[in-house]
Amino acid sequence: AAIPNNCSIIMNLGTTTEAVARELLLHRNITVVTNNMNVANTLLANPGCDIMIAGGALRRSDGGLVGDLTSEFFGQFKVDFAVVGVSAIDPDGDLLDFDLAEVRVSRAILKQARKAFLVCDHSKLGRSAPALLGSLSQITAWFTDRALPAPLARRCADWGTEVCVASADGEGG
Repeated sequence: AAIPNNCSIIMNLGTTTEAVARELLLHRNITVVTNNMNVANTLLANPGCDIMIAGGALRRSDGGLVGDLTSEFFGQFKVDFAVVGVSAIDPDGDLLDFDLAEVRVSRAILKQARKAFLVCDHSKLGRSAPALLGSLSQITAWFTDRALPAPLARRCADWGTEVCVASADGEGG
């Protein structure tokens, strides 16, 4: 719902970004740039969506394209929104992942967007991963399923990162 018609979006890898793609099926006049083959395949059903797919090394495990070629591809765009997922979020608000190649691509994605949306559930909080992607301070809005711990919520407020907690019926606030 936070993504309007008539816009451009970059989406990275992950099952949560794939869920967002399903919610874009009725959007009109959107362009989606992605390195996620599952996102692209989902959006094929939307005739109002132009799809741009990055090149790169294909990870068969999740249909993701990664590598230098993928990062360079994203450098050709300046989009309205980035929709990214992560593997872990440190209590200090650091965004973390397990795959350095994927991290490089996600950094390129964030750099090319006017607004950055993080989509991930509470299971990522306090989880550990070795590769630093960035910080919640770089995120415009974080869409999640539960209220944040108070210290992290204060950090987000200080950074101007909006936190949107989705309810079971799909409404958020």
